[in-house]
Order: sequence, then C-alpha cells, then structure tokens
Amino acid sequence: MALIVQKYGGSSVADAESIKRVAKRIVDTRRAGHEVVVAVSAMGDTTDELLDLAGQVAPIPAPRELDMLLSSGERISMALLAMAIHSMGFEARSFTGSQAGMITDATHGAARIVDVTPVRLREALDEGAIVIVAGFQGFNRDTRDITTLGRGGSDTTAVALAAALNADVCEIYSDVDGIFTADPRVVPLARKLDRVSSEEMLELAANGAKVLYIRAVEYARRHGVLIHARSTFSSGEGTWVLDASKKSPLVPEGATMEEPIVAGVATDLSQAKITVIGVPDVPGKAADIFKIVAKSGANVDMIVQNVSAAATGRTDISFTLPKTDAATALKALAGEQSEVGFESLVHDDQIGKLSVVGAGMRTHSGVSATLFEALSLAGVNIEMISTSEIRISVVVRGVDLAEAARLVHTAFGLDSDIEATVHAGTGR
Repeated sequence: MALIVQKYGGSSVADAESIKRVAKRIVDTRRAGHEVVVAVSAMGDTTDELLDLAGQVAPIPAPRELDMLLSSGERISMALLAMAIHSMGFEARSFTGSQAGMITDATHGAARIVDVTPVRLREALDEGAIVIVAGFQGFNRDTRDITTLGRGGSDTTAVALAAALNADVCEIYSDVDGIFTADPRVVPLARKLDRVSSEEMLELAANGAKVLYIRAVEYARRHGVLIHARSTFSSGEGTWVLDASKKSPLVPEGATMEEPIVAGVATDLSQAKITVIGVPDVPGKAADIFKIVAKSGANVDMIVQNVSAAATGRTDISFTLPKTDAATALKALAGEQSEVGFESLVHDDQIGKLSVVGAGMRTHSGVSATLFEALSLAGVNIEMISTSEIRISVVVRGVDLAEAARLVHTAFGLDSDIEATVHAGTGR
C-alpha cells in the first residue's frame, strides 16, 4: 500500500460529468489498495468569475473579504467530489484548508505555508476514508483568518500535504499528458518528456511553463516530494520529476536520469520591461533604483545596464518584472526621480521571454550559437539576455514569441512526429 496525493485542476473538475470522472479515478486508486488524499481546485473558471463579481461590487475589494470569497470555489469542488465518491460506495471526507491544518502567514492573496498539521487527515485515512482537501487556501493562527495562496496554490497545497504526510508520490493532474518540451498550445509538435530533473523543472516553471507552478516545484525539491505530472483525461503514464538523490519504487524501472542538452523551451508573455534612462554612472545608483523597486513589492527578473556614454557620464538600466507589478514600480521610481537623478522612465508591456533549459548545457558547447542562429534566421531581434548554469533566456517582441519558440524548438531537435493533445484547452 502506498499513500498517494492527487491534485486536480479547474479544467479537471469543470462540470458534474468531469467531477464524476475524477471521482472514478480516485476510487480506482483506492481499489488498488492505496491511501488517497486529494487536493482540488475550484471548478473551471470559478475563481475568475468570483474575481469579476468582486470587482463589480467594489473597485478595490478588501483583501480579507476577497480571500473569504475566493476560498469558496474550492469548497464547492471538494464537497461535490466527496459526494460523487460516496455515490460509488466509498467513504470520503472533505476538509477546508484550515481543517486540513494548512497554516500560513497573514498575507492575503499570496500567503505562504509556514506549517502543515494534518491531524484530522491522518485520522480519516486511518479510518479508511478518502480525504478531499480544498486547495489554494489556508489559515493564519495569529489573525485567525482564512488566506489564499495565490497563483498555483492548489499545486502547492498538494505538495505540502505530500510532504507532511510522507506520501510516496504527489500526482498533479491537468489537461495535458505530462510535461512537454514546450507549451503544446504554442508549439504543436512539442514532445512529452518521460522524466525531467527537479532542477530543470524549477527553471522551466520559473520561466513560463504552466503545467507546474514554481512554488510547488520549490517546495517539492526542498522536502523531497516525488511529483508525477499526469492527465485527467487519459490513463497513460505522465512525466516524473526526479531528484537524482531520491529513489522511489513507484518510478518505472530504467527511469535513470539522463542529462539532455536541452530539455525544453519555455515561453512567458506575462512580463513587462522598465528602462530607467539617464542614470548617473556612479557607484550606488543601481542599488538606489532596486531598493525602490523592492520596496514597491515588485519581483525583478532580468537586468541589463548599458555602457556609460562618455560625453554625459550617464547610462540606461533596463529590467523585467511581472506586468501586474509594473504600475507600482513605476510610481515608486517616479516619486524618487529627483533623489536618484535619472532623466526618465520607459515602460514596455509588449515583450515576451523565451528560455532554453537543459542540464546538459553544463557540459555541451554550442547551445548559445544554436539559439541565436535560429532567432537570426527568423528575423527576431533580441533585446535582453540572461543565463544560468542550465538556462539561457532572451527577451523579444511579444508578437514574435510564438514563432520564435517553434523555430528554436525545431533547431534543437525537440519536435515530435505528431501534434500534442490538449484535452481541455487551458493547461490547468
């Protein structure tokens, strides 16, 4: 018997028929002799609909009340799923995040998990029940308020439960068959990976791959949780996210970690670029700029500083950040313009980021040459470049991103012979 944690996204429980299909899969896992804990998202587009509704009644909804509202979506899903399982003759018990012992900090809308005390879940499992937990939500002990975890919160819930319960595997179900060499909606010939290293998955998730969210991958890597990314709509094996130091009897024989030169190509249209023009080229000015940006709460990604102009003694500094953070960062910088001494600000929200990721890049030369040649032949101009040990990222025009991804994917020999199947169309 294994303890298996499963997570189902919104597209997997979009309607009553989908919920019954998920319930059957869960029951089949229980029939196979395994203990099952399930983290579930809100149905379909429920969270977006609730956000729209909140915006109609209040231009700026109170964060505490917004969390109370948004957490209701997962509670609907968990109760309906438990009912469906009951109708199949199996005991199921649903729990909110707070009932499940998901303890968070007090940050509404983007809370972080600080502890998991799954006492009631363990009791239910010991009594033979299937456990259903509302994803995306938790509870702060100091304020005694409900909190939500932000983007990818249900993935993070599942991984945190797997770590706390010492589960054998955390299965993340979505509407694609696993982790692909690129987003199959952008690159139709993307190929499913049988396995990927946790290190590569972390880079892919950080740079736009949406099948797994970065916070969940980080949590899994830190706590040694084995992830299996699978499709709700097929029974085939998905993609194993493997840590070289962790072994599991659930992983198929021969699943040794290889190090492909390039494991995948990630794309991201969610970022904007801010250029601070005419910065005095003296020590401390860059620090001043990024202290201001940090205080605004913005998360900076890529940074490029131009060579100083000899005639003026000034330079330009460009950086990327999430589009949702750009307005607050611009306002904060503008408020300190005279203090820092820069000339002006330019905001560009029409960029796209393309990243090539692969553990084998450590030991293989020519990756940069292949990437830049593919972009050159496509006539795509590179605006910024950033690298890590196993990643190269470039910023291009947003309108060029999809075509650039397809050409780079082909250039690295990643294309499949057939088009990838996306069962429900959203990726979640």
